[in-house]
Amino acid sequence: MDIKDNPQTEPTHKSELSEKPDETSFKAKTNEQLNEENPSRKKRRQATEAELNNPLHGLKLAVLLERLVEYYGWAYLADRTNIRCFKYNPNMKSSLGFLRKTKWAKEFVEDIYLDMLDDIERAKRLKRD
Repeated sequence: MDIKDNPQTEPTHKSELSEKPDETSFKAKTNEQLNEENPSRKKRRQATEAELNNPLHGLKLAVLLERLVEYYGWAYLADRTNIRCFKYNPNMKSSLGFLRKTKWAKEFVEDIYLDMLDDIERAKRLKRD
């Protein structure tokens, strides 16, 4: 007798075995609920209002530099900062390496980024008026 002939021995698919969970029954738990269930769970510090209002909050250096290069270009950054990795054979890898090691250069580039955001905001205001 062949397996195909006997309906009782027909294999079932995995999709038929697992039932789909009811979408309304799942509800995500809040951090407070998770902390109550597991007190040893590390409680995360919430960002302060000042941190949330800072345009650099949560912004990675690579993204910051990409935006600057896209907006101004390497030539402008080289003239404005007088940083060697921006002048001679500029690329993201060497520039990020230097900025991560050199605090003054990173702060200088962050200031240029903040100036760029001000320029963009000023241009938006002029368009509206």
